[in-house]
Amino acid sequence: MTEVRKLAAILVADIVGFSRLTASDEDRTLARIRALRSDLVDPTIAVHRGRVVKSTGDGVLCEFRSGVDAVRCAMELQAGMLERNSGLPAERRIELRIGIHIGDVVEEADGDLMGDGVNIAARLEGIAKPGTICLSEDAYRQVRSRLDLAICDLGERVLKNIAEPMRVYALEAGTPRREPPVLTGATSAPLALLDRPSIAVLPFITMSGDAEQEFFTDGLTEDIITDLSNVPGFFVIARNSTFAYKCKPSDVRQIARDLGVKYIL
Repeated sequence: MTEVRKLAAILVADIVGFSRLTASDEDRTLARIRALRSDLVDPTIAVHRGRVVKSTGDGVLCEFRSGVDAVRCAMELQAGMLERNSGLPAERRIELRIGIHIGDVVEEADGDLMGDGVNIAARLEGIAKPGTICLSEDAYRQVRSRLDLAICDLGERVLKNIAEPMRVYALEAGTPRREPPVLTGATSAPLALLDRPSIAVLPFITMSGDAEQEFFTDGLTEDIITDLSNVPGFFVIARNSTFAYKCKPSDVRQIARDLGVKYIL
């Protein structure tokens, strides 16, 4: 059997103005993009149990088993980009636009994905504004009651080479809440992640007062998050969420409730 047809959540992301950035300073831009992939994009996708199907110089195509995982990953990525662009002039910022769709795809023998599910996600990415995420109606329907998000209804849009108009919804990072969207239910107690172990690793603190050691402690925290995320069936909150609590006095029980996890390290 050379191909498999299945339902998947597809995330497509690319860098806005990639050609302009490389034209102005190719070496620096490519170095920043490599660091972005290794420090933010790849670890965040792994934490949310995504699979990188293919990547190009300025974009990435990922597959997720859950629309919730795909949206949470996208929000983490955009929040991380906001942090990295803070203080930079507009012409030097690297900004992402992301499209997410849940639909039928064909998986080739080499793992590549094809079909309308992929095409629609790519078209949604193409109409997303810098720093935002566009969801198809199919993706929105899967996450609207499971994620606490401020979502803007963009109405029906005609997507290039897609037969029928599609209703599109937009999300934007940078709201006052720095933590990612948390799964909620009808009560104040989180209903997410109750069927499997879940943990958030808070940033380690340097007790010596030596500022240079902060890089070591941050790296240690990130390594633990990455290692835990590789444990099958174990849900781990991504770095960008837990680092929002760095150097802030917080009640660990409240943090656990905020992030929807059972354990805090």
